[in-house]
Amino acid sequence: MKSIRTCALFLLVSLCQQNITGDEHTHKYGDGEEVVLWMNTVGPYHNRQETYTYFSLPFCKGAKKSISHYHETLGEAIQGVELDFINVPPVGYCTLDLTSEFNDALVYAVKNHYWYQMYIDDLPIWGIVGEIGESKDEYYLWTHKKFDISYNGDQIVDVSLTSESKTKLTPDTKISFTYEVKWTESKVEFVQRYDKYLDPSFFQHRERDLGDEYGWKQVHGDVFRAASHRLLFTSLIGTGYHLSSVAACVILFTIMGDLYTSRGSILSTTIFVYAAAAPVNGFMGKQWIKQMLLSAVLFPLLVCGMAFMINFIAIYYHASRAIPFTTMVAVTAIVAFVIMPLTLVGTVLGRNLYGTPNVPCRVNTVPRPIPEKKWFMEPIVIIILGGVLPFGSIFIEMYFIFTSFWAYKIYYVFGFMLLVFLILAIVTVCVTIVCTYFLLNAEDYR
Repeated sequence: MKSIRTCALFLLVSLCQQNITGDEHTHKYGDGEEVVLWMNTVGPYHNRQETYTYFSLPFCKGAKKSISHYHETLGEAIQGVELDFINVPPVGYCTLDLTSEFNDALVYAVKNHYWYQMYIDDLPIWGIVGEIGESKDEYYLWTHKKFDISYNGDQIVDVSLTSESKTKLTPDTKISFTYEVKWTESKVEFVQRYDKYLDPSFFQHRERDLGDEYGWKQVHGDVFRAASHRLLFTSLIGTGYHLSSVAACVILFTIMGDLYTSRGSILSTTIFVYAAAAPVNGFMGKQWIKQMLLSAVLFPLLVCGMAFMINFIAIYYHASRAIPFTTMVAVTAIVAFVIMPLTLVGTVLGRNLYGTPNVPCRVNTVPRPIPEKKWFMEPIVIIILGGVLPFGSIFIEMYFIFTSFWAYKIYYVFGFMLLVFLILAIVTVCVTIVCTYFLLNAEDYR
């Protein structure tokens, strides 16, 4: 095994198209046989699904002008895994002429926290491309790769990679890449060499190796900052609680009382429950009077404003379904003299019961700048796309509800409506968590 310790394992030097002498299918190596390193993918650390071939970045390739691609199995080919075959004799280092184009590509990779994956004897290893300097306008590239390989007999049982010797990226300079290999005898059995990858703590450890200041970890000092449009934000939250409570109560009342058998009873019950549940809409805020007024009239103003406008047109044309003007006045009176006072009660209770906010993280004095991101990661796009799944979960049910509301059919399967309501709540919660994670991972704390 002395000679196998001196075998060359090369990362970034040159490529050659020789036959493989080491048998990676049996995972056994004889004395003097070369160990092959396979380059896999490179991509931003904060978006693991965005991957590119390793040499899409201007890493040192050596004298060979083209790179061969080899798929181990059909499954790897389907998964889009392209392994760049590297098999070289034990040589020293290679040098890269850092042109402006190459420098910009590597700076972009470092700025976006690119990481890469490689394989040795089917064992994955990970590394980070570079590091951002303290001044935020300096970018460094790791140019020395240290491979620690453990073996048991004639088989490799463990591989790890350490990146060292950071070099500042400066256009029109030369960068030298170096490597070293350390062989260590191990008592780990070959059949147990994948056990460490099955331990969740291993990947948590790898994240620490790649750095703690990535993605959502950078915004812990800003996530509890007050919203930009706090008045509207808290009003929408209060209205959401209010409508959810009304929907749940009306569905349960209808199931227990067969309200659909009496004409107009469901609509009357909905108006009554909406007015009675107004205290749920009370939400705490520094401008609590404005908050109370906006929370009380936000939803009624949207619905009644649109309905009254359409209704005036219906009255003008003497339509049979036009609502009498006195009824519109009665609805307005309910909002002014019932819903608003009860919302005030909820606001006062909320202020007294909630107390002073106690966030677990200290909020930074100066807001952290939000980095640029892809267009589909912008909040407005996520808001629109995030509503597709909740809407899709109730679309069919809403069709039958509106058919019974505006047409001749009678809706009576309120037990199924309760199930759909619960599905809507679950889907909304899950989509909200995912959308929030996307934004935080893009370092957008808003």
